[in-house]
Amino acid sequence: MRPVGIRSESPSVRDLQVRSRLGVRLSLALILAGTLPSSARAADPAGERPNGALPTVAAIVTEYRHNSHADVIVSRLLQGHTLDGQGEFPKLKLASLYTDQVPRNDTSRRLAAEHGFRVSETVADALTLGTGRLAVEGVLLIAEHGEYPKSQTGQTVYPKRRLFEEIVKVFRASGRVVPVFCDKHLADNWKDANWIDTTARELEIPMMAGSSLPVLWRYPPADVRRGEKLKEVVAVSYHTLDAYGFHALEMVQTLVERREGGETGVKSVRTLTGEDVWKAGEQGVFDRRLLDEALTRLKERPLPAGRRLKDLVPNPELFVIDYRDGLRASVLTLNGAVAEWAVAWRYAGSDETGSTLFWTQEARPFMHFTYLVKGIEQMIHTDRPTWPVERTLLTSGTLDALLISKHRGGEPLDTPHLGIAYQTDWTWQQPPAPPPGRPISEQ
Repeated sequence: MRPVGIRSESPSVRDLQVRSRLGVRLSLALILAGTLPSSARAADPAGERPNGALPTVAAIVTEYRHNSHADVIVSRLLQGHTLDGQGEFPKLKLASLYTDQVPRNDTSRRLAAEHGFRVSETVADALTLGTGRLAVEGVLLIAEHGEYPKSQTGQTVYPKRRLFEEIVKVFRASGRVVPVFCDKHLADNWKDANWIDTTARELEIPMMAGSSLPVLWRYPPADVRRGEKLKEVVAVSYHTLDAYGFHALEMVQTLVERREGGETGVKSVRTLTGEDVWKAGEQGVFDRRLLDEALTRLKERPLPAGRRLKDLVPNPELFVIDYRDGLRASVLTLNGAVAEWAVAWRYAGSDETGSTLFWTQEARPFMHFTYLVKGIEQMIHTDRPTWPVERTLLTSGTLDALLISKHRGGEPLDTPHLGIAYQTDWTWQQPPAPPPGRPISEQ
């Protein structure tokens, strides 16, 4: 754990946009010396933990029901990675749970009775366990399901900033911080996402975010060669632009951050819909050959032979992302034809391409969440993010800008605020084969 710190002066936007390497944090000029008693700053549950005891975590979730993100992430701490009480368990202990909403099909209260973790009425209680000071060694912030309003651009407005603010209040009052994992995007809008990231950096909170997409199985097991220059990327996606569009953008970002020079940030974006998507293909906005290559990687539901893509997809949607170094990425949401994530890329200076499918286990135990949890576990044990939060910050801001473009009828948007440069040594590895899937209705 780290003592809470503050900066001697507020960082500029540019300071927060330019990042060097994973694990390097903006240094803090002052620590809250004198504002808290030394005993409060020194208190550390990890130091008091008996040998062999597991690090304790608090889960702050919007709702906890069967097959929700809270279930497939947090329940692994209770039921093991196969969600049946068998096999390997994460080396973490769930100490407490706060649920922002309690639906009629809530499962958390039953699990609490079975496993003995604390159900808290407030975020503060979940983090302090009733002691009045921070009493856990990690926090899982999972705000992905529940009944919440939609924004003008169609995103569900999950209370990520509100819940993170409550977490930060406990950190400040206790004079210490612990690692925080934020499921999927940092927030549904740039202002809140940037505030969360900036606050985490000011307090030196080990912070990680994102979904399971970066750690999925890939068929074939391909990756962008590190340090090579890319010319273009074309990906296919499905379902909604807010929830699954984030996944598609994260898939692309996981690949392109490996290119020559690392990540440079996004210069501009545009979202096209309907007939404009097919016209964009004809005009060379995206490489049709890369699209065709990505489509050949579909595994569970390949395109039917002899059918035109245009006839299968009544309402296509296209994200166009132009990076600051000249790379272009396009994501086509092709509902009616595609129900998987696939991607193809072309290296600069040659006609060489690569492509792969990002595969999820669409059956219980949704084993891809195991490798997300393993990344979280590593962060909490080492006090260092397993992969860069900059990836999620950039993806969150890019999605927000793309949905604003769609709301404005496909207007191109310059994105100077997304000049987020970073490099990472994180490397994907193909997971072991998943166990046989079980019906998703199985409790």
